[in-house]
Amino acid sequence: MESLFVYILSLILGAMVGSFLNVCIYRIPENVSLWWPPSTCPKCKTRIKFYDNIPVLSYLILRGKCRNCKAGISAQYPLIEATTSLLTLFVVYKLGLTYWTAITLLVTYSLIVLSMIDFRLYIIPDRFSIGLTVLGLVVFFINPAFSGNLTAKFLQCLTGGAVGFFGLWGMAIIGSLLFKKEAMGGGDIKLIAAVGTLTGVSGVISTLIIASFLGLVYYAVLFILKKNPQNKTIPFGPFISIGLFINILFPNNLLLLY
Repeated sequence: MESLFVYILSLILGAMVGSFLNVCIYRIPENVSLWWPPSTCPKCKTRIKFYDNIPVLSYLILRGKCRNCKAGISAQYPLIEATTSLLTLFVVYKLGLTYWTAITLLVTYSLIVLSMIDFRLYIIPDRFSIGLTVLGLVVFFINPAFSGNLTAKFLQCLTGGAVGFFGLWGMAIIGSLLFKKEAMGGGDIKLIAAVGTLTGVSGVISTLIIASFLGLVYYAVLFILKKNPQNKTIPFGPFISIGLFINILFPNNLLLLY
C-alpha cells in the first residue's frame, strides 16, 4: 500500500513538473522569466485560470482549445506532462527513494527540456550541457556507475567527461574536414561531456552508439517521407539524451549487449 501511494504521488508530481517544463521549453530560448508573467493564451493573451492549467486533464476537458477564444492549444503541452509523469514513475520504481533518485530525476527533467529546445531550434543551452557536467562532477561520490574509493570514483568521472568532450570534438573536426561543413554542434559536444561525468567512459561509448542508431532511424524516416534530409539539420541532442537516460538507469550494463 505504501509503494502504491509513492507511485501515485510520483505520477502526480511528475505531471506538475511537466507543466513547468513546458514553460521552460518556450521561455528559456527567449530569455524570458520563468515565473512572470503567468501562463496566458498565445493568441488572445487571456490569463489561464488555475482550473484550466491542470496537467493533461485540462487539455482533455477543453478539447485542446482556449476557453476564451477557442484557439487551438499545442498537443506538446499534454504530451510533455504525460511523458514527464511516466518517466518520474519509472525512475522511482527502478531506483526507489534515494538521493541518487533525486539526482536522476533532475537529470531527466533537464534532458526533456534541452531535447525539445534542440528539436525545435537546433540549439542546446549551455545551462543544461555545462550544468549537467558540473552536476556529475559534484555528485560523483554517490554515483552507482563508479566504483572504488573516492579518488577512483572521481578519476572515473573526470576521465569520462574528458573522453566524451575531446573524443566528440575530434570527431567533429574530422567530420567537418570530410563534409566541408559543420558536422557536430558545440552543444552536442558539451552534452557528451555531461554524459561522461554522469556515466563514465563506457556510458559515453554506449550513449553514442544508441544516439547514432536513433539518429539514423530518424534520418531514414525523413527520407521515406521525402523530407529532403540531405539538406536538413538533424538535432542530435534528443538522441544523446535518450542514450544518457538509459545509461543512468542501467549503468555498466549496455556494453555487454554489443
